[in-house]
Amino acid sequence: MTALLEAADLVRVYEVQRGLLAKPAFVRAVDGVSLAVSAGETLGIVGESGSGKSTLGRVLLGIDPAAGGQVLFSGKPMPARGTPEWRKLRAQMQLVFQDPLAALDRRLPIAEQIGEPLIIHGLVAKADVKDRVSELMAAVGLRRDQAERYPHELSGGQRQRVVIARALATEPKLLVCDEPVSALDVSIQAQVVNLLRDLQDRHGLAMVFISHDLKVVRNIADRVAVMYLGRIVEEASSEDIFVKPLHPYTQALVSSVPVPGRRLKSRIILQGEPPNPAKRPSGCAFHPRCPMAQPPCRTSIPALRTLESKRAAACLLLDRSEVPLVT
Repeated sequence: MTALLEAADLVRVYEVQRGLLAKPAFVRAVDGVSLAVSAGETLGIVGESGSGKSTLGRVLLGIDPAAGGQVLFSGKPMPARGTPEWRKLRAQMQLVFQDPLAALDRRLPIAEQIGEPLIIHGLVAKADVKDRVSELMAAVGLRRDQAERYPHELSGGQRQRVVIARALATEPKLLVCDEPVSALDVSIQAQVVNLLRDLQDRHGLAMVFISHDLKVVRNIADRVAVMYLGRIVEEASSEDIFVKPLHPYTQALVSSVPVPGRRLKSRIILQGEPPNPAKRPSGCAFHPRCPMAQPPCRTSIPALRTLESKRAAACLLLDRSEVPLVT
Protein backbone atom coordinates (compact mmCIF):
# COMPACT_ATOMS: atom_id res chain seq x y z
CA MET A 1 0.00 0.00 0.00
CA THR A 2 1.36 3.42 -0.98
CA ALA A 3 2.04 5.68 1.98
CA LEU A 4 0.08 8.92 2.22
CA LEU A 5 2.64 10.44 4.59
CA GLU A 6 6.33 9.52 4.74
CA ALA A 7 9.09 10.93 6.90
CA ALA A 8 12.78 10.14 6.53
CA ASP A 9 15.44 10.98 9.14
CA LEU A 10 13.56 13.96 10.59
CA VAL A 11 15.53 16.20 12.96
CA ARG A 12 14.24 19.13 14.97
CA VAL A 13 16.72 21.13 17.06
CA TYR A 14 15.93 23.82 19.64
CA GLU A 15 18.44 26.33 20.98
CA VAL A 16 18.14 26.79 24.74
CA GLN A 17 19.68 29.81 26.46
CA ARG A 18 21.18 28.93 29.84
CA GLY A 19 22.18 32.43 31.01
CA LEU A 20 23.65 35.70 29.80
CA LEU A 21 27.23 34.46 29.72
CA ALA A 22 26.72 30.72 29.21
CA LYS A 23 26.83 29.18 25.78
CA PRO A 24 23.43 28.06 24.48
CA ALA A 25 22.56 24.37 24.59
CA PHE A 26 21.06 22.55 21.63
CA VAL A 27 18.25 20.06 22.18
CA ARG A 28 17.46 17.50 19.51
CA ALA A 29 13.76 17.14 20.27
CA VAL A 30 13.34 14.90 17.22
CA ASP A 31 16.45 12.93 16.33
CA GLY A 32 16.41 11.00 13.06
CA VAL A 33 12.78 9.77 12.99
CA SER A 34 11.47 7.85 9.97
CA LEU A 35 7.88 6.62 9.60
CA ALA A 36 5.06 6.11 7.12
CA VAL A 37 1.26 6.31 7.33
CA SER A 38 -1.09 4.90 4.70
CA ALA A 39 -4.54 6.21 3.80
CA GLY A 40 -7.16 5.04 6.30
CA GLU A 41 -4.51 3.93 8.81
CA THR A 42 -3.91 5.15 12.35
CA LEU A 43 -0.36 5.35 13.67
CA GLY A 44 -0.16 5.80 17.43
CA ILE A 45 2.87 7.61 18.85
CA VAL A 46 3.48 7.02 22.55
CA GLY A 47 6.11 7.87 25.13
CA GLU A 48 6.69 9.84 28.31
CA SER A 49 6.43 13.62 28.47
CA GLY A 50 9.46 15.16 26.80
CA SER A 51 9.98 12.28 24.37
CA GLY A 52 9.34 14.52 21.35
CA LYS A 53 5.85 13.28 20.37
CA SER A 54 4.16 16.67 19.96
CA THR A 55 7.18 18.19 18.25
CA LEU A 56 7.20 15.32 15.77
CA GLY A 57 3.53 15.94 14.97
CA ARG A 58 4.19 19.61 14.24
CA VAL A 59 7.20 18.81 12.07
CA LEU A 60 5.16 16.27 10.07
CA LEU A 61 2.69 19.05 9.23
CA GLY A 62 5.41 21.58 8.45
CA ILE A 63 4.29 23.85 11.30
CA ASP A 64 7.76 23.54 12.86
CA PRO A 65 10.69 23.49 10.42
CA ALA A 66 12.91 20.43 10.34
CA ALA A 67 16.67 20.85 10.76
CA GLY A 68 17.18 17.71 8.70
CA GLY A 69 15.34 14.97 6.86
CA GLN A 70 12.33 15.12 4.59
CA VAL A 71 8.55 14.77 4.69
CA LEU A 72 6.61 13.46 1.69
CA PHE A 73 2.85 13.84 1.30
CA SER A 74 1.22 11.78 -1.45
CA GLY A 75 4.72 11.04 -2.71
CA LYS A 76 5.73 14.71 -3.09
CA PRO A 77 8.10 16.70 -0.85
CA MET A 78 6.46 19.00 1.69
CA PRO A 79 6.60 22.62 0.40
CA ALA A 80 8.49 25.18 2.44
CA ARG A 81 6.56 26.54 5.41
CA GLY A 82 4.63 29.74 4.69
CA THR A 83 4.62 29.37 0.91
CA PRO A 84 1.33 29.40 -1.08
CA GLU A 85 1.94 25.73 -1.95
CA TRP A 86 2.25 24.84 1.74
CA ARG A 87 -0.92 26.76 2.67
CA LYS A 88 -2.83 24.97 -0.07
CA LEU A 89 -1.56 21.59 1.12
CA ARG A 90 -2.50 22.39 4.73
CA ALA A 91 -6.14 21.99 3.74
CA GLN A 92 -5.42 18.28 3.29
CA MET A 93 -3.64 17.82 6.61
CA GLN A 94 -5.04 19.18 9.87
CA LEU A 95 -4.09 19.26 13.55
CA VAL A 96 -6.39 18.45 16.48
CA PHE A 97 -4.99 20.26 19.49
CA GLN A 98 -4.54 18.95 23.02
CA ASP A 99 -6.24 21.89 24.77
CA PRO A 100 -9.43 22.82 22.90
CA LEU A 101 -10.07 25.93 24.99
CA ALA A 102 -6.64 27.31 24.11
CA ALA A 103 -7.11 26.33 20.45
CA LEU A 104 -10.38 28.25 20.14
CA ASP A 105 -10.94 32.01 20.12
CA ARG A 106 -13.02 32.82 23.20
CA ARG A 107 -14.39 35.96 21.52
CA LEU A 108 -16.07 34.18 18.60
CA PRO A 109 -19.08 31.84 18.46
CA ILE A 110 -18.18 28.26 17.60
CA ALA A 111 -20.08 28.30 14.29
CA GLU A 112 -17.93 31.18 13.08
CA GLN A 113 -14.75 29.33 14.07
CA ILE A 114 -15.81 26.09 12.37
CA GLY A 115 -16.57 28.07 9.21
CA GLU A 116 -13.21 29.90 9.12
CA PRO A 117 -11.32 27.17 7.20
CA LEU A 118 -14.08 27.09 4.59
CA ILE A 119 -13.63 30.82 3.94
CA ILE A 120 -9.82 30.86 4.19
CA HIS A 121 -9.41 28.05 1.65
CA GLY A 122 -12.34 29.19 -0.52
CA LEU A 123 -14.04 25.81 -0.33
CA VAL A 124 -17.67 26.96 -0.40
CA ALA A 125 -19.52 30.12 -1.34
CA LYS A 126 -20.19 32.48 1.57
CA ALA A 127 -23.92 31.90 1.19
CA ASP A 128 -23.39 28.17 1.79
CA VAL A 129 -21.05 28.43 4.80
CA LYS A 130 -23.85 28.29 7.37
CA ASP A 131 -25.32 25.09 5.92
CA ARG A 132 -21.91 23.44 5.72
CA VAL A 133 -21.16 24.39 9.34
CA SER A 134 -24.46 22.81 10.40
CA GLU A 135 -23.46 19.60 8.60
CA LEU A 136 -20.09 19.55 10.34
CA MET A 137 -21.63 20.16 13.75
CA ALA A 138 -24.09 17.32 13.21
CA ALA A 139 -21.26 15.02 12.09
CA VAL A 140 -19.45 15.46 15.42
CA GLY A 141 -22.56 15.32 17.61
CA LEU A 142 -23.14 19.03 18.26
CA ARG A 143 -26.65 20.49 18.20
CA ARG A 144 -27.75 23.27 15.88
CA ASP A 145 -28.79 25.46 18.84
CA GLN A 146 -25.17 25.44 20.08
CA ALA A 147 -23.91 27.26 16.98
CA GLU A 148 -23.92 30.73 18.58
CA ARG A 149 -22.38 29.66 21.87
CA TYR A 150 -18.91 30.71 22.88
CA PRO A 151 -16.20 28.18 23.87
CA HIS A 152 -16.52 28.91 27.61
CA GLU A 153 -20.22 27.99 27.42
CA LEU A 154 -19.44 24.42 26.34
CA SER A 155 -18.10 21.41 28.22
CA GLY A 156 -14.61 20.06 27.58
CA GLY A 157 -15.92 17.25 25.40
CA GLN A 158 -18.08 19.64 23.38
CA ARG A 159 -15.14 21.98 22.83
CA GLN A 160 -13.06 19.07 21.57
CA ARG A 161 -15.86 18.22 19.14
CA VAL A 162 -15.72 21.82 17.88
CA VAL A 163 -11.96 21.49 17.26
CA ILE A 164 -12.54 18.21 15.40
CA ALA A 165 -15.35 19.75 13.31
CA ARG A 166 -13.07 22.65 12.37
CA ALA A 167 -10.30 20.23 11.40
CA LEU A 168 -12.72 18.25 9.22
CA ALA A 169 -14.07 21.36 7.46
CA THR A 170 -11.48 21.15 4.69
CA GLU A 171 -12.11 17.41 4.15
CA PRO A 172 -8.48 16.53 4.94
CA LYS A 173 -6.74 13.27 4.09
CA LEU A 174 -4.66 13.33 7.30
CA LEU A 175 -5.39 14.25 10.91
CA VAL A 176 -2.61 14.69 13.46
CA CYS A 177 -4.23 14.37 16.89
CA ASP A 178 -2.01 15.73 19.66
CA GLU A 179 -3.21 14.30 22.99
CA PRO A 180 -6.84 14.95 21.93
CA VAL A 181 -8.44 13.28 24.97
CA SER A 182 -5.89 13.76 27.76
CA ALA A 183 -7.84 16.58 29.45
CA LEU A 184 -11.21 14.80 29.27
CA ASP A 185 -13.03 12.52 31.69
CA VAL A 186 -12.82 8.81 30.94
CA SER A 187 -16.41 8.58 29.69
CA ILE A 188 -15.91 11.59 27.41
CA GLN A 189 -12.60 10.14 26.20
CA ALA A 190 -14.45 7.07 24.96
CA GLN A 191 -17.00 9.25 23.13
CA VAL A 192 -14.30 11.28 21.35
CA VAL A 193 -12.29 8.16 20.41
CA ASN A 194 -15.42 6.50 19.02
CA LEU A 195 -16.19 9.69 17.10
CA LEU A 196 -12.72 9.73 15.54
CA ARG A 197 -13.00 6.07 14.56
CA ASP A 198 -16.43 6.61 12.99
CA LEU A 199 -15.19 9.63 11.05
CA GLN A 200 -12.15 7.68 9.89
CA ASP A 201 -14.27 4.80 8.62
CA ARG A 202 -16.64 7.21 6.90
CA HIS A 203 -14.03 9.41 5.21
CA GLY A 204 -10.97 7.13 4.93
CA LEU A 205 -8.84 9.46 7.04
CA ALA A 206 -5.26 8.67 7.93
CA MET A 207 -4.40 9.62 11.52
CA VAL A 208 -1.29 10.17 13.59
CA PHE A 209 -2.57 9.78 17.15
CA ILE A 210 -0.18 11.17 19.77
CA SER A 211 -0.81 10.15 23.36
CA HIS A 212 0.77 9.01 26.60
CA ASP A 213 -2.35 6.98 27.44
CA LEU A 214 -1.68 3.49 26.15
CA LYS A 215 -5.23 2.29 26.84
CA VAL A 216 -6.58 4.83 24.37
CA VAL A 217 -3.88 4.10 21.81
CA ARG A 218 -4.58 0.38 21.98
CA ASN A 219 -8.24 1.03 21.12
CA ILE A 220 -7.64 3.29 18.14
CA ALA A 221 -4.23 2.59 16.56
CA ASP A 222 -3.39 0.07 13.84
CA ARG A 223 0.35 0.50 14.43
CA VAL A 224 2.29 2.02 17.31
CA ALA A 225 5.63 3.83 17.38
CA VAL A 226 7.27 4.19 20.81
CA MET A 227 9.45 7.28 21.30
CA TYR A 228 12.16 7.88 23.86
CA LEU A 229 14.24 11.07 23.96
CA GLY A 230 13.48 12.06 20.38
CA ARG A 231 13.92 8.66 18.75
CA ILE A 232 11.65 5.75 17.87
CA VAL A 233 12.80 2.73 19.88
CA GLU A 234 10.13 0.30 18.69
CA GLU A 235 7.46 0.18 15.99
CA ALA A 236 4.98 -2.61 15.33
CA SER A 237 1.31 -3.41 14.96
CA SER A 238 -0.83 -2.52 17.96
CA GLU A 239 -1.37 -6.21 18.64
CA ASP A 240 2.36 -6.97 18.68
CA ILE A 241 3.22 -3.99 20.86
CA PHE A 242 0.72 -4.86 23.57
CA VAL A 243 1.03 -8.65 23.44
CA LYS A 244 4.76 -9.05 22.78
CA PRO A 245 6.76 -5.86 23.42
CA LEU A 246 10.45 -6.26 22.60
CA HIS A 247 12.26 -3.13 23.73
CA PRO A 248 12.77 -2.84 27.53
CA TYR A 249 11.22 0.63 27.51
CA THR A 250 8.14 -0.61 25.65
CA GLN A 251 7.87 -3.49 28.11
CA ALA A 252 7.83 -1.03 31.01
CA LEU A 253 5.12 1.08 29.38
CA VAL A 254 2.94 -1.91 28.51
CA SER A 255 3.33 -3.43 31.97
CA SER A 256 1.68 -0.32 33.45
CA VAL A 257 -1.52 -0.70 31.42
CA PRO A 258 -4.27 -2.02 33.71
CA VAL A 259 -6.13 -5.13 32.57
CA PRO A 260 -9.68 -5.61 33.91
CA GLY A 261 -9.82 -8.44 36.46
CA ARG A 262 -6.04 -8.77 36.78
CA ARG A 263 -3.61 -7.22 39.24
CA LEU A 264 -0.47 -5.52 37.96
CA LYS A 265 1.85 -8.10 39.49
CA SER A 266 4.49 -7.87 36.78
CA ARG A 267 4.62 -4.09 36.51
CA ILE A 268 8.10 -2.79 35.69
CA ILE A 269 8.99 0.35 37.66
CA LEU A 270 11.56 2.45 35.86
CA GLN A 271 14.10 4.13 38.12
CA GLY A 272 14.88 7.82 37.77
CA GLU A 273 13.59 10.45 35.38
CA PRO A 274 14.14 10.75 31.61
CA PRO A 275 17.58 12.30 30.96
CA ASN A 276 18.04 15.97 30.11
CA PRO A 277 17.69 16.16 26.28
CA ALA A 278 20.47 18.77 26.25
CA LYS A 279 22.79 16.22 27.91
CA ARG A 280 21.91 13.01 26.10
CA PRO A 281 23.60 9.95 27.63
CA SER A 282 26.25 8.21 25.59
CA GLY A 283 25.33 5.01 23.81
CA CYS A 284 21.72 3.94 24.22
CA ALA A 285 19.80 6.88 25.72
CA PHE A 286 17.70 4.48 27.79
CA HIS A 287 20.61 2.64 29.44
CA PRO A 288 20.69 4.73 32.69
CA ARG A 289 17.14 3.51 33.46
CA CYS A 290 17.21 0.10 31.81
CA PRO A 291 17.17 -2.82 34.29
CA MET A 292 18.88 -5.05 31.70
CA ALA A 293 21.61 -2.66 30.49
CA GLN A 294 24.98 -4.23 29.65
CA PRO A 295 28.39 -2.53 29.20
CA PRO A 296 27.96 -2.21 25.38
CA CYS A 297 24.74 -0.25 25.95
CA ARG A 298 26.76 2.59 27.49
CA THR A 299 28.89 3.11 24.40
CA SER A 300 26.99 1.89 21.31
CA ILE A 301 23.92 3.60 19.87
CA PRO A 302 21.41 0.95 18.73
CA ALA A 303 19.90 1.42 15.29
CA LEU A 304 16.19 0.92 14.63
CA ARG A 305 16.12 -2.19 12.49
CA THR A 306 13.54 -4.60 11.17
CA LEU A 307 13.31 -7.79 13.21
CA GLU A 308 10.25 -9.82 12.25
CA SER A 309 6.78 -9.51 10.76
CA LYS A 310 7.12 -5.84 9.80
CA ARG A 311 8.19 -4.70 13.26
CA ALA A 312 11.33 -2.85 14.27
CA ALA A 313 13.21 -2.13 17.48
CA ALA A 314 16.39 -0.39 18.59
CA CYS A 315 18.05 -2.49 21.29
CA LEU A 316 21.49 -4.08 21.36
CA LEU A 317 20.25 -6.89 23.60
CA LEU A 318 17.84 -8.12 20.93
CA ASP A 319 20.85 -9.31 18.91
CA ARG A 320 21.62 -11.75 21.72
CA SER A 321 17.99 -12.51 22.66
CA GLU A 322 18.61 -11.33 26.23
CA VAL A 323 15.42 -9.30 26.57
CA PRO A 324 12.79 -11.28 28.50
CA LEU A 325 9.25 -10.77 27.25
CA VAL A 326 6.36 -9.44 29.31
CA THR A 327 3.53 -11.98 29.57
